[in-house]
Amino acid sequence: MYTTLISVPQLQTLQAQHTQVLVIDCTCDLMQPAVGPQQFHEQHIAGAVYADLNDNLSAQDAHQAVNGGRHPLPKREVFVQWLERIGLTDDMQVVVYDRNGMNYCGRLWWMLKWCGHEAVAVLDGGWQAWLAAGGATASGEAPSRAPSGFTLKAPLVSLVDTATVAAQLGQPQQTLIDARGAPRYRGEVEPIDPVAGHIPGALNRPFNSNLTEQGFFKSPEVLRAEFLELLDGRTPQSVVHHCGSGVSAVPNVLAMEVAGLGRSGLYAGSWSEWCTTPGLPVAKG
Repeated sequence: MYTTLISVPQLQTLQAQHTQVLVIDCTCDLMQPAVGPQQFHEQHIAGAVYADLNDNLSAQDAHQAVNGGRHPLPKREVFVQWLERIGLTDDMQVVVYDRNGMNYCGRLWWMLKWCGHEAVAVLDGGWQAWLAAGGATASGEAPSRAPSGFTLKAPLVSLVDTATVAAQLGQPQQTLIDARGAPRYRGEVEPIDPVAGHIPGALNRPFNSNLTEQGFFKSPEVLRAEFLELLDGRTPQSVVHHCGSGVSAVPNVLAMEVAGLGRSGLYAGSWSEWCTTPGLPVAKG
């Protein structure tokens, strides 16, 4: 079972052994939503299905959302209906990937853990690594899959809400890590949300800090050293990750787990929910 990262050779070996593997492409362009599906249609890993951030991995109806912000999580029961439509079963290994530095596929990795499915891993190096290795590709629509039965189980990850973050602000039991780029964190620019700045006391680690120049996750040893330096004596068990809308925070969740620092919390509402909730403080700089 692969539960964090899987390499291209490891995935190819599973496929060659005819292991039950479901590969899911999560390629996305936040500013141009049609681009992700278009790129999948043009070329994708052979046999993969597509997951759309807006349509499949976020709530379309506020009544079906479990949090606020720009990409609210759908209720688990609603999300499972989609998992069954794409043919996921309890005994399948899932591999998720994208063309975006493993940013968007992390969302699905986390959501499957949230539904109790441990056997899900991010393809290290993503689409680019698959192409470079000469992996099999296909174009057009995903192959049709028979609907399945999937058992919703207890969450394997910690979802943190706005009230909890606010109540524990400044307390030693909570260490916030913001995954947005440094200029957004400092409040110098804000291209998306109505308010610039960050949650008071949050540390900053942009999600792409976890990758090498070649586009792979850094080694566990390097990641561990970098996170421990950032935490500066704070306990890893206190960490709650967030970003703009709960998506690009997940690479930091994954990186800490790869580093052997445990599975930390996710504030899915993130800055987009925080900054639109009346009465909550904002910091800059």
